[in-house]
Amino acid sequence: MDKFTKDKESIIEIYSQRKTKDHLYNYLNPQVFLSSQERERYLIKWLKFSNPKALSALKLFELGCGTGFNFLTFLRLGFSPPNLYGNDLIEERINKARSILPNNLNLYVGDIFQLNFPDNYFDVMFQSVVFSSILNSDFRKELAIKMWQLTKPGGGVLWYDFMYNNPKNKDVRGIKFKEIKLLFPHGIIKKWRLTLAPPLARSITKIHPSLYTVFNSFPFLRTHIFCWIKKT
Repeated sequence: MDKFTKDKESIIEIYSQRKTKDHLYNYLNPQVFLSSQERERYLIKWLKFSNPKALSALKLFELGCGTGFNFLTFLRLGFSPPNLYGNDLIEERINKARSILPNNLNLYVGDIFQLNFPDNYFDVMFQSVVFSSILNSDFRKELAIKMWQLTKPGGGVLWYDFMYNNPKNKDVRGIKFKEIKLLFPHGIIKKWRLTLAPPLARSITKIHPSLYTVFNSFPFLRTHIFCWIKKT
């Protein structure tokens, strides 16, 4: 048993129970597809900013890939299935991902510490709202170190997560930009702020979907940080 076993077990339990809230994340909900489209626009901004080599040649690993939704976007942007990798602690989620993604896309059940990749192997290490589900600060630090070890010089960590605590959800903790800098002290960071606060977005899009764009024009209502942490 490693020192973070209890933390991993807690995450598995929490996300296994989250099925009761799956309706909140249904892509047919205006708030969900509008925020997803916004993230895709920022992925394109990131690609233009980072100016990588041919996308089909980039090796990308997604930490906590869930059912593979983000991979569909990466594939649409031009990434190659054999160069896409992901893991998740929950086997059911990986099985779902395997049912919808190309067979030659690499998926693993378990945590990243159990995978035998050499250091400096990936061009992009990506995490999307994973760190905010980890309440143990030491676990966060260890995970950040592992991600950095696996990242090639010239590549980087692609980060998307929220900044603020949710008083209605004790199972998550927001991550300010200051903490991101502490987790990756040697990275060169380019950041963007996006995603209208989900509770607000759910409420106003019930009135009309166009209100998402109106309210999202105010930066102080955006709750997530999207950033590229480059390894030199």
